[in-house]
Amino acid sequence: RNEGGITMSGHANYAEPGKDIVCAAISVLVQNLIQSIEELTADKIQYSMQPGTVDIKFRDLSEQAQLLVSSFFVGVEMIASEYPDNVRCKH
Repeated sequence: RNEGGITMSGHANYAEPGKDIVCAAISVLVQNLIQSIEELTADKIQYSMQPGTVDIKFRDLSEQAQLLVSSFFVGVEMIASEYPDNVRCKH
């Protein structure tokens, strides 16, 4: 979690597009992570977001950014435990 990045791909397929609460929850978490790192830390990250794919690259994260990334994974893992057919988290 200190070097490398985070890649998310696929669709939750919990409900039809526009009504998929699982997709919305994950989307909010990832967008919040990116914005929080950019606004609350001095860390520099690179990211790209396209429908069905998010790729975040980082190196040498500060303790603050590491905490944000850990918090992101807490949220993702909570959603994955509630919706195991729709979300899988690989470390």
